[in-house]
This record gives sequence, C-alpha cells and structure tokens, in this order.
Amino acid sequence: MLTVETRHAIDPRTAKGFDTDALRANFHMGDLFRDGEIRLCYTHYDRMIVGGAVPHGSALVLDEVRQCGTASILDRREMAVVNIGDSGTVAAGGESYGLEKGDVLYLPMGAGPVTFDGAGRFYILSAPAHHAYPARLIRIGDAKKVKLGSAETSNERTINQFVHPDVMQSCQLVVGYTQFAPGSVWNTMPAHVHDRRMEAYLYFDLAPDARVFHMMGEPDETRHIVVKNEEAIVSPPWSIHCGAGTGSYTFIWAMAGDNVDYRDVEMVGMEQLR
Repeated sequence: MLTVETRHAIDPRTAKGFDTDALRANFHMGDLFRDGEIRLCYTHYDRMIVGGAVPHGSALVLDEVRQCGTASILDRREMAVVNIGDSGTVAAGGESYGLEKGDVLYLPMGAGPVTFDGAGRFYILSAPAHHAYPARLIRIGDAKKVKLGSAETSNERTINQFVHPDVMQSCQLVVGYTQFAPGSVWNTMPAHVHDRRMEAYLYFDLAPDARVFHMMGEPDETRHIVVKNEEAIVSPPWSIHCGAGTGSYTFIWAMAGDNVDYRDVEMVGMEQLR
C-alpha cells in the first residue's frame, strides 16, 4: 500500500503566525512507518521526498508516484535508503542489497522500481537528479566521521557522512546521521541556516517516553516542535534546525538544493537567537 502526502512551501512571514497545530501540520512528519505500507511526503522544498517503508513479512514495491509526473519514481530522481530496523533487503536496477541497521543505500536515476523486503524499517529520501551515478551500499565503516562539540556544552557528537562528496558522488542528495556521546543531547548547536538547501531530520532510537524538542524558525523568531521516536521534520532553507532530547537518540539529516557543499552554511551566534 502506498500513501503520498503533499507539503507546500511556507515562507517565514507566514510561519510567524502559526500556532502549534499549524507548525506540526506544515513541518512535522509523523506516522511514516506503518507495517505493510510505504508512506511518503512529497515536499515543495527542492522537491524532496521523505518517507518510510516497512515490509513486515511481505515485499513492498515502490514504482509510480503520481506527484513525480513520471512512470517510475527514479526516472528523473535519485534516492537514499537508510535502514533503521533489523536486517532487510532492497532491490533495484537488477541488484539486491542486504542492509543491516545503520546501512545506507544510494540508488541512481534510472534504477527502476524499488523493492523492500525483510525485517527492515526503511527511511526513504529522494530528490530530482540530472545524472546516473553508480548505486552504492555504504556501511558505517565506509562513512566519513567528523567529531564535534564537547561534554561541557552537552553536544559531543559524531557526524557520519554517507551520501557526501567526501565519500561518493550524487546529484544533490547529501545524507548522513549523527550519534551522541553519553550525556550529550544537543544537536546542531550552535545553530545555522543555509538558504541554498533545504533539510530534513528523522529522529530515531528514542525510548518510548523520550522526546526531542526540535527548534526551527528564523534566528530571531524561533519556534519548537516536540518529536517522538521515528518522527521527522522538514526544515525550510530560511529556518534554523537544531534540537535537544530528554534522553539518547540518533538523527538522520538529509539535504537537497543548489549544491552538495556541507560547509555552505551561515552560522548563527547565540546572541542572535530569540
């Protein structure tokens, strides 16, 4: 079963007037992972698609998505799939790939229908593409690791870069995930914005009663959204994106836009935040 929701782009002036329900309706993505279903959110932020697939004993095939306007989703798109569950397989382009938890699979434009099987919980990210780069299965040992933050500021973390220029080529997708040292709860702090690229976060590995307070909005007009396990946030290019958890968690970050330069950001000083 395939379900697709469309999210239109929101400008910062409009977002200033949103209450909690409106913020969640436009930027929060919950219920992405349902047993036996593929659930997608087609956003108008650089046409990024964010979604989940949970085979749950029966293979699921992702092929035509009407919102893409093509016969098959990857006719003019690339895709990254992150397994956040148990062992599973993803098949496309005549190849089958076994994904353990934490593995990332890149699929190029033209790879055809995508089949999900096994016990995996597959997080799906897709953006328009202009070239067919080789498919690649990237395991945690192949990722580039960047260590940032400190215990003193509660943001000691390791950024694992998978679909990234230092690891492999892609058209515009940049994907990885961040893991924290014990006791650290702040992600992406100090905050930043990058007007040339949108971003999406998926928070997972949270305890059932844990929450992340995700911060968004213009630096001097911040808002927050409360997120539980396996829920995502779409972040407009004009918005900061950071958060703090009540316990341990991991988050997957993904970007699309004008470039794949991870360093193309505008830092936000603490004195700018309101």
